[in-house]
Amino acid sequence: MFPSPPTSLDRRQFLSRSGLSGLGLLWANSLGQRVVAATNSKAKSVILIFNCGAPSHIDLWDLKPHATDTVRGPYKPIATSTPGIEISELLPRLAKHAHRFSIVRSVHHSHGSHNSGMYWSIAGRPYPMDSTLINPSRNDIPSFGTLTGWLARRDGYSGALPPYVITPAPHCDSTVYLTPGQLGGCLGASHDPFVLNADPNAANFSVPNLGAVEGITSQRQDDRRLLLDQIQQRCLPITASGSQDLDINQSKALSLVGSAAVREAFDLTREPAEVRERYGRHTWGQSHLLARRLIESGVRFVTTVNGQSIIWDTHADNFGRLEKSLVPPMERAFATLLDDLSERGLLDSTLVIWMGDFGRTPIINAAAGRDHWPQCYSMILAGGGIRGGQVIGESDKIGAVPKSRPIAPADIHATVFTALGYDPHGITYHTTDGRPCLLSDGEPIRDLLS
Repeated sequence: MFPSPPTSLDRRQFLSRSGLSGLGLLWANSLGQRVVAATNSKAKSVILIFNCGAPSHIDLWDLKPHATDTVRGPYKPIATSTPGIEISELLPRLAKHAHRFSIVRSVHHSHGSHNSGMYWSIAGRPYPMDSTLINPSRNDIPSFGTLTGWLARRDGYSGALPPYVITPAPHCDSTVYLTPGQLGGCLGASHDPFVLNADPNAANFSVPNLGAVEGITSQRQDDRRLLLDQIQQRCLPITASGSQDLDINQSKALSLVGSAAVREAFDLTREPAEVRERYGRHTWGQSHLLARRLIESGVRFVTTVNGQSIIWDTHADNFGRLEKSLVPPMERAFATLLDDLSERGLLDSTLVIWMGDFGRTPIINAAAGRDHWPQCYSMILAGGGIRGGQVIGESDKIGAVPKSRPIAPADIHATVFTALGYDPHGITYHTTDGRPCLLSDGEPIRDLLS
């Protein structure tokens, strides 16, 4: 887990800026509500591949070969497995998978700072300010990963693993400023995800603090837990702020340490060497493989952050960095993940999403880079009942703004919840001041749902 520094915004300011004060929703006691299942829902779990720092949509998914050389860049479009759909020559492996995924080319929002842009992407709503210098708080609207875990627990999830896991490290712009929304937010500490904070490709990879202390048997561990319970029963309750979070996190930690199933799920040495090689022996590849293992073990939502920090932030040498260090490991891992899920019969029940904070400027800057551009960008969805082999939305001739069918992050969220069998407009949860909030106020993209 990682800390949640308090926000400087008061409640009234938070609500007014985020638009929650005007929802006017009817409360329907979300804890007693049951799933409103879509008749065609197929997804049972989600893997989110998040390219932290924002990849260039114009150089990967939405090329503009007829634009001027100040826009189009050096890469040519190539044909894919779906006639009529072209993507970048940087993505030859994924070109063979186009029949499996859909490209949304008209996603947009208006926050150009990394942390607030990531928040809008993963929470589906704007943060109260457009800034990178922000951190998580208990006022946050939770991400769709957090909400998926909350829904799973509400509906009886009792797996040894937490229902939401982030690997290998959290969304952040540096390790000082962590993206809000990725924790439990207003749902509380019990719904914080498990954050790996370790490199799955390391030779000595292990989950930090997961195993028992050397020399402590399981019986001694149980005795210590019993003793702690007895001490707490005889002590006066702690009423200080945060004491409840401490109790919750302590309980979660004890459960994880004592679970053989949890240790097995994270044990990549159980994978054949050739499988590990297919994904790529690098942090991103092994994180994608770990995501598959976690889904197999029952986790409902896994986020794999292709970082560290904002490594896709290509203000300078955009083309050299994409070609030499960023795209090759990402593409190999992502294409292998789709293959592996399909071969194991898991792709139909696992919704796979590829996205970033925003896109990058159509105009190439003086440093041969592209800057932040939330006004229009692309993302990918596959598996889990998503109809592949199509493009949703269209950008203008330079990829600057949506030309047709603009799609907000909230629409993506509504689509994901619908694919999972939840009614995004029929289930609500409480914000910190007691107001009801919809799972998503966007509209599901029906063309994506098979």
